[in-house]
Amino acid sequence: MKKLLIATHNKAKLEEITLGITSFIKKGIKTVNLNDLHITDDPEESGKTFEENAKIKALFYGNKTGLSTIADDGGLHIEILKGEPGVKSRRWMGREATDEELIAYTLQKLKGLPKEKRTAYLRTTLCFFDPSTKFIACEGEKIRGYIPEKESGNPTHGYPYRALFIPEGFYKYYDELTDREHLEINHRLKALKRLLKKIQSHLLQ
Repeated sequence: MKKLLIATHNKAKLEEITLGITSFIKKGIKTVNLNDLHITDDPEESGKTFEENAKIKALFYGNKTGLSTIADDGGLHIEILKGEPGVKSRRWMGREATDEELIAYTLQKLKGLPKEKRTAYLRTTLCFFDPSTKFIACEGEKIRGYIPEKESGNPTHGYPYRALFIPEGFYKYYDELTDREHLEINHRLKALKRLLKKIQSHLLQ
């Protein structure tokens, strides 16, 4: 059975990507993660876009392990802040910042602004790399919405901006969506579904 590495240290991302893969590919693939392989190091995320960073991670972990690898990069773009925090979403205040600190910092940046100036979108890109063939493929997706004046009060660990984001077409925070609503709009799962269709032959050969 072929192994596919899901290259993330983020537990919430790992669960989401694993769900998407197992629901699409029923047989012939065994998913493993960085914890399974006792890998704790990370590459330097020097890319200027989510796609560049996702490629950096897929190449780094694929070459390190010799396994076909899926990696992702994503975050929040706030339009009035010219796309900040963007690729620095997790590192906006430095690598050691907590989810709560990032939430408070974001609200402070937008303090006093009306709703129409608080538009934003969540974006993610997933990349697949097969070290045996050097094949690489990427897919991206985004969800539009806005940043309200206060947080939800119930942040999802590992996804601080979901407590600050109300998606278009909804009147509640991203982290208050039902499981069904979440599956309907989830940008990571949409991008993953397209990516899996593109790479099926590489996974099952």
